[in-house]
Amino acid sequence: MTRKRFDEMGCSVACALNEVGDWWSLLVVKQAMLGTRRFVDFQHNLGIAKNILCNRLSRLVDNGVMVRVDVGEHGKRYEYRLTDKGRDLFTVVTALRQWSERWNGEKDTMQLVDRQTGEPLAPVVVQNQQGQILTVRDVRFVDEDGKPLEEAG
Repeated sequence: MTRKRFDEMGCSVACALNEVGDWWSLLVVKQAMLGTRRFVDFQHNLGIAKNILCNRLSRLVDNGVMVRVDVGEHGKRYEYRLTDKGRDLFTVVTALRQWSERWNGEKDTMQLVDRQTGEPLAPVVVQNQQGQILTVRDVRFVDEDGKPLEEAG
């Protein structure tokens, strides 16, 4: 039997995967970050089947990642827009892009640059409270009481 949801795991990563854990959902979110708003444009830009797109958009709306807005042009017409929750996925999408470029060896045809300077973005990193860069070997996973779980890395 295949797992459909991760509700009972008590894990924040599993919880996030419930909301945006399939490949189409994150691609829809990325496309919305590029400014795509209409169903037909998502479908055209992603090459996704209508039924899959309808399902992913509905799930993203249900999970509060996107909102469906009636723009009322020529009868009923809807746009899909990212919420604050959806825009907060920018770091995740950027980190995935950078990870893929590093480990899969292919540069994306689209570059991310700072709007003001035009310079490429620095790599996404994890930092401690003092701004020092950390790797998985520099952190320890603890439970809510501060008790160590397992050694990392």
